[in-house]
Amino acid sequence: MSENLSTLKKVLLPEEAIKSLFGPYDENIKHLESLIPVRVNLRGNELNIEGEAEDVEVVETILADYASLFQEGKRMSGEELKAAFRQIAEDRAYTLRDYFTKARINPAGKKQVMARSVNQRRYIEAIEKFDIVFGIGVAGTGKTFLAVAMAVQALMQKRVNRIILARPAVEAGEKLGFLPGDLQDKVDPYLRPLYDALFDLVDYERVTKLLEKRVIEVAPLAFMRGRTLSDAFIILDEAQNTTSEQMKMFLTRIGFGSKAVITGDVTQIDLPSGKRSGLVEAERVVRNIEGIEFIHFNEKDVVRHHLVQMIIQAYDKTSKTNFEEKL
Repeated sequence: MSENLSTLKKVLLPEEAIKSLFGPYDENIKHLESLIPVRVNLRGNELNIEGEAEDVEVVETILADYASLFQEGKRMSGEELKAAFRQIAEDRAYTLRDYFTKARINPAGKKQVMARSVNQRRYIEAIEKFDIVFGIGVAGTGKTFLAVAMAVQALMQKRVNRIILARPAVEAGEKLGFLPGDLQDKVDPYLRPLYDALFDLVDYERVTKLLEKRVIEVAPLAFMRGRTLSDAFIILDEAQNTTSEQMKMFLTRIGFGSKAVITGDVTQIDLPSGKRSGLVEAERVVRNIEGIEFIHFNEKDVVRHHLVQMIIQAYDKTSKTNFEEKL
């Protein structure tokens, strides 16, 4: 931050609101100051914001929104505030009120889901707007979970009649024929992450009934061949492990009134040597078609343990170093 602070603004807040805003050991305000180059000083019930004019204006708007939301009875946790601050710092057209009133999904009444990064918000908005959306990025960025949440919401709002969740069953280099049990036993381990997302969002009994009635179908990608899926919300997970032929087959299964979300991580391709990833090819082939949107995620969007971001960055750095050494 510049040594010559050009602007000073003052904002008044109730004492209770100030305690919640600052958080333990002032960690919430310190986090805001680390994202936007201002200094926020407390004098009684008065907050003094110092910094460059455009930065001060952003923080003044944040605090004004915070004050009005607090007066309306909204109580915000430290984690929620920090997530909101991160998004506003990255996209200054976004506001604290937007975060707490717009970027939330309540798919089935069990759990409220919210975007925790700018890219997650863009992903949710893209799924609302476009019929086919590709979510591409590293693990832990919420690609699958948010897609399932949007699918459940669409089903509960009767915008679709069913949900189809599909995955190519090629992970870990195993062949289904060599695994023990019947066909369902063989494919379940590959589909388990999709079940996990469902059960996290919807009560167990309700999910079970919907699965029994085939309103929700969880199946290997191969089961979709020859079908046309209308009035459905279709999710293809782990799409980096589709072949070119499988991706083309999937994209041409989409019928009237349907919406499709394709997720994958192009750094985790498990296809046999010589096989081209259908996800990689699709981005090149269909990205300019109107009505199809691509959202890319990175380590900043990781919503798992904070160490996961650092692990991803470390691997990326090592991969880059190894590549440069080969040149």
